Amino acid sequence: MKPDFSKYTDGLIPAIVQDANTQKVLMLGFMNEEAFVKTQSDGKVTFYSRSKQRLWTKGETSNNFLLVKEILTDCDDDTILIKAHPTGPVCHTGADTCFNELNPKFTLQMLEETIADRKKNPLESSYTSSLFAKGINKVAQKVGEEAVELVIESKDNNEEKFLNEAADLLYHYLVLLQAKNYQLKDVVKTLAERHK
Repeated sequence: MKPDFSKYTDGLIPAIVQDANTQKVLMLGFMNEEAFVKTQSDGKVTFYSRSKQRLWTKGETSNNFLLVKEILTDCDDDTILIKAHPTGPVCHTGADTCFNELNPKFTLQMLEETIADRKKNPLESSYTSSLFAKGINKVAQKVGEEAVELVIESKDNNEEKFLNEAADLLYHYLVLLQAKNYQLKDVVKTLAERHK
């Protein structure tokens, strides 16, 4: 397999990225030979950005990388198909694919990114920013309070109240992770190690 970068005058050929598990098409980018070699050697999808005029590794700022599982070329060797495992949302909108609807669905990743931004760039009107400003003890206390409230609601049969308390606990738990400089993926990794 050797893509023919000479077929186009700019030396760029289209690279389609597909989810290795679901087969869903995630995005389309362009690669020159240097981007292709880097993708092969690093195991992370790297494109040539026409707007930035440089190599661009998907996830270099968001940490939402595309981990390469397989690379194929078409019958003319002028289009690349990469089967990859995404480590987070693929689209800059927060969607799992660039071919989703214009209004992305809410994801935990989007919430986690918002919480991280409120920590890094505090807003006076933000409840999340105010929690960070009060320190780790207050954040931890809120997780405890929300956990107790969830336990209390779990003893009744009010679905709305139970789900609201569950959402409150999950939100405050994500704030606590950020306060301790961790992300949900770190917890998932620990769970995965226990699952072996």
